Amino acid sequence: MADSPVGIYQGGGGTLAQAVLSSAPEGMLIAPMWKRVAAFMLDVVVLTLLLHFLTGQILLYYLMNYSLLTEGLRYTAAFAINWLLFFGAHYLYFKYTGRTLGRTLAQRGFRIAIVHDNGTLLEQHHWGPRAFGKLVYLLPVVGILWFGLRDALRGRSKEAEYRTSVDVKNHTVAAVDWSLPSETRLRLR
Repeated sequence: MADSPVGIYQGGGGTLAQAVLSSAPEGMLIAPMWKRVAAFMLDVVVLTLLLHFLTGQILLYYLMNYSLLTEGLRYTAAFAINWLLFFGAHYLYFKYTGRTLGRTLAQRGFRIAIVHDNGTLLEQHHWGPRAFGKLVYLLPVVGILWFGLRDALRGRSKEAEYRTSVDVKNHTVAAVDWSLPSETRLRLR
């Protein structure tokens, strides 16, 4: 008998997350990199503008005016204090929104959940190192042009398991929240 003209294609089964991560639960999807970048940018812009207005609209002046470093100790101290305020506020925002909501506000809006590669939620002690690792993207010029672009490309690569360096270091993955197992979704705020 001749081969049947109709065949059934089985593409290896499972989702992209299962194809890349051996411990991913069935049906879990990895969040697209463009959503992750947009969520990070939205978080940074909103928080920076909030800080700018809370500091009497001088934060951005001190952050971007490098000539203050040559004006004397008082201006150098103001420059440094504003950068510490900037980094400290972002660190605390990323850490405590992660601890309370399991993600930042923009990630919640984009339906991104940060979970372990097996689909379970992160414990509280994971959010501090993860928040500290994200601060490298806020460095002037180098943060975006070197670390940001490198990680955006890594996040689109199957060889890097669609993870950024922050994800690899903290053993996490950015998943689409509705694709997580039901017990994880119920605990996700």
